[in-house]
Formats: sequence, structure tokens, C-alpha cells
Amino acid sequence: MKAILGIKKGMTRIFSKDKAVPVTVVDVTGCKIANVKLDKIELVIGSKKKGTRSQLGQYKELGYVPMHKWLVKGELPEGLKVGSDLVAETFNEGDIVTISGESKGKGFAGVVKRHGFKGGPRTHGQSDRLRAPGSIGAGADPGRVFKGTRMGGRMGSDRVTIKNKRVVGIKDSYLLISGPIPGSNGDLVKIYIEE
Repeated sequence: MKAILGIKKGMTRIFSKDKAVPVTVVDVTGCKIANVKLDKIELVIGSKKKGTRSQLGQYKELGYVPMHKWLVKGELPEGLKVGSDLVAETFNEGDIVTISGESKGKGFAGVVKRHGFKGGPRTHGQSDRLRAPGSIGAGADPGRVFKGTRMGGRMGSDRVTIKNKRVVGIKDSYLLISGPIPGSNGDLVKIYIEE
């Protein structure tokens, strides 16, 4: 099992072979193993101020109720047990990883921004139809708008998974991952190697 939870800290660049490489910094401090059941391992990071009695009982070996949890399939590596810290050295420099996170929320967006619509013509006295969707369906038959019709609406805040990202470097408890990854600074990301 090669998986870890981290918090996205931001982007920077490092230099290798006279070339600037953009990297995202992920802090993996405080990622622990909370529970092991059959072939599933529960990873946790962060802590809540308060927890219910049942939560406190469930995580009594940790001594606190975790903020973020993630169930991972796999065998528990040798030398690790419940309560053990997972460190950045779980991965090696050059590893190809998959990263999951929640994309940035962009609020309510129109069809031009959300779906790439062209909009109406800019000429011939057109004043208020530039970024409008245009017709959305037929008339009396079927007499309704089909589900899934592309319209304006909430954009972003989706679960996004990006494959084939390289671990460029490891500094203390930080993983340096090539290029951008989903989410705002301070958001939770899941980093793992697909088997």
C-alpha cells in the first residue's frame, strides 16, 4: 500500500539541469493509520475540536477524532501499526502517482464559461444576447426540456483525479509533485500509486 493524505500548500518551482520545473507542495504532516479491518486501512489527517462519544471510542487509540478520513485497500506494510505516522518517504523521488482532490469552486457560471458555448453574433443591433445559450429544445413535442441539457449552473467543486504525476522531490514532510493538482491551497488531497 502506497497511499497518503496531504494538504495542498501552494505552487513553486525548482531547478534541475538548468531548467525550471513547476511543482505543487503537499504537506503530509500528521497523516496516521487509524484502523485496520481485513484488507482495508483507514488513513486520517487533522483533528476535530470536539467529537461524539462513539467517535472518541472508535479512535481511542489515536487519542483524538480526526478531521479527514480515507479507506484504502491493501495490506498493512511491515513495521506499521494503528497510530503509526505515514511520512513523505512512503514515496520515492521519481514515483508516478495518482492524485484526487476537489476542484476549486467557481460559483454560478453561464454556458459560455461552463460549457464553452460560442454565444450569439456581436452585430446587427444585438444588445443582450451575446453570452446567451439560445434555443434549449423543441416546441409542443416533447414539450419539455430534457435532463442533462447544458445550461448555466454551479461550476467547480467536483471530485477530480489526475494520473501520471511525478514526485519530483521530498523535503522534510513535504512532497513536491510536478505541475498543478486539483484544489485550493489548504485543501485535502489523496496521493497514491495505482496497483
